[in-house]
Amino acid sequence: MDEEKVMKKILYVANQRLPTEKAYGIQITKMCEAFSNSGEEVVLMSPYRISRIKSNLFEYYDVKSNFKFKKIFSPDFYLPGKLDWLAFQIKNIISASVLAIYVLIHRPDVVYSRDELPLYLLSFFKKKLIFEAHKFSERRHFFYKRLKKKSIKVVAISNGIKNEFVKAGFLPDEILVSPDAVDLEKFDINISKDEARNQVGLPIDNKIALYSGHLFKWKGIDTLMEAALLLKDIILVFLGGTERDIKNFRALSKAKNISNILFLGHRPHWQVPLFLKAADTLIVSNKKEEKISEFYTSPLKLFEYMASRRPIIASNVPSIREILDEDSAIFFRPGNSKELAAAIRKVIEDKDLGLSLSTKAFERVKDYTWIKRAKNILTFIY
Repeated sequence: MDEEKVMKKILYVANQRLPTEKAYGIQITKMCEAFSNSGEEVVLMSPYRISRIKSNLFEYYDVKSNFKFKKIFSPDFYLPGKLDWLAFQIKNIISASVLAIYVLIHRPDVVYSRDELPLYLLSFFKKKLIFEAHKFSERRHFFYKRLKKKSIKVVAISNGIKNEFVKAGFLPDEILVSPDAVDLEKFDINISKDEARNQVGLPIDNKIALYSGHLFKWKGIDTLMEAALLLKDIILVFLGGTERDIKNFRALSKAKNISNILFLGHRPHWQVPLFLKAADTLIVSNKKEEKISEFYTSPLKLFEYMASRRPIIASNVPSIREILDEDSAIFFRPGNSKELAAAIRKVIEDKDLGLSLSTKAFERVKDYTWIKRAKNILTFIY
């Protein structure tokens, strides 16, 4: 009986480009790995997309090949200028339809997805559909209405998202709040700060505050740059970002005469633990202007920071407060560069405080592993 319960077939539908430099690729593949480690038969499927990434999925994300990955053919094309938005929408509809047809042919026990459109199409033909929500948008009310009508269960990555779905009429018991997670073994590595800096090429003698992730405006990159002006003796390292964003921010830092910033760009995910270990402190600088930043996000970097045993400085927004408190991080008012700079200096100069914060954060992150997340979701599904 128990054996029968654990041998369900999950088809994870990702109507996205995989592999990708964006964080969603890490999150999706780690969940597929964790579902498989929990005893499920897992197939991840995504549409064909033109990509500069030539590594295979398992190597790129450094995950076990304990699940299957199928790339389904779907036309990929571009249109010039503003028409490219139209091309994206057309491609999205075609690929969602192709993925839905594949699901109906192969008849899995459970369909799991972060994408509304494939689930919408499948809702006319299939039950046991699970939607993992990473944001809430009024523009997607058409999809939400259908998901609610079919009593499709929702996995929300934050309480802020759950609250929005409840307001939209979803039953609270049909929504599981499950924040993102981390692989402790890969981020709690036994290496000194100096050894890590030697391996990644960062200066040994400087104090370093590090930000990891994309350089979107709502992530507070401008606040960090303004803080750098107040921290001439501390290097601020930015790990991640697109080539265009890096070019723009480098130009901005040059215009403002900020010389203590390093933009390192995107690095393979397996290198990220080394960079985190190389830092004196780690920054989450979310702003309040957008709901995704203030209420919806559950940033992967936050859990990676916690697992790296380095002190965290975070903007005081509800989405981050769901995970951290004053015992495990120093908070500053979102957008306040002076408070951010003061917090960076404080935690770097007070080593006992830094040790206390990082120790508490590490103890807390033990509850946020991929395998625990997968098991909680599976219990909720079944």
